[in-house]
Amino acid sequence: MRAQDTMSTGRDEMSKSGNMRRKVFEKELAKLQVELTRLQSWAQTTGARIIVIFEGRDTAGKGGVISRITACTSPRVYRHVALPAPSNREKTQVYPQRYIAHFPAAGEIILFDRSWYNRAGVERVMGFCTEAEAKRFFLVIPAIEREIVVQDGILLRKYFLDISQEEQRRRFEARIEDPVKHWKLSPMDIESVRRWWDYTAAYQQMIEATHTPEAPWYIVPADDKRRARLNLIRHLLNSVPYKKVDMNLPEKIPASQPRPSGATAEMRVGEPIPNHY
Repeated sequence: MRAQDTMSTGRDEMSKSGNMRRKVFEKELAKLQVELTRLQSWAQTTGARIIVIFEGRDTAGKGGVISRITACTSPRVYRHVALPAPSNREKTQVYPQRYIAHFPAAGEIILFDRSWYNRAGVERVMGFCTEAEAKRFFLVIPAIEREIVVQDGILLRKYFLDISQEEQRRRFEARIEDPVKHWKLSPMDIESVRRWWDYTAAYQQMIEATHTPEAPWYIVPADDKRRARLNLIRHLLNSVPYKKVDMNLPEKIPASQPRPSGATAEMRVGEPIPNHY
């Protein structure tokens, strides 16, 4: 089973801004989310192990596409991993070590919201690692991905979400206006706007050095975030050789047991919350 080529291309799917309309997006997303649950069942049945890396500029939409992938799937299978800054102990470890600790067991799909590629991006641009450490990273990581990941049977997919300078600025300005997005603003994020070309050079070198036959990079144009989400999910589904697994579903829901004498369904203990809505 594969994600079908059902995305329409007519003018009716476009909004005034030129981006995909919400109704079209939600219709296509619903189809892909069915396939994501089938991929989930296949992984559980076969014991497949999958790692999906999401990298890209700040505001490119990494978290947004991950949230659409996990919306209708099991957190026991699709595990979203977004690591904080390393602790003092982790700073003394081999650099990829704290990420390897989150590698999948049988039947798991790990979604890395940023990954070991932090070293080649933010750490390098912001001076949190030396140039010598960055160059060693470029030498070591392709071998780790080849020998520890791919050769060990883990399916690895690496996506880089790319947006234009103008779109990144627009999204940052929108975050300033939206209270629910204030937590997404940090001094480090804002600095990425000023250092656009430093990040451009760093990401270009990162992809050139780590784009290998065993672990290629897939570039996702993301100025239109709805199209980016659909295209990425569809590519992920089409890149994995999963099949629909027959589920052992009940033919019907059984009748409930008889109500015992004197039994009540209301909770007798506990404090009910105020009914505001």
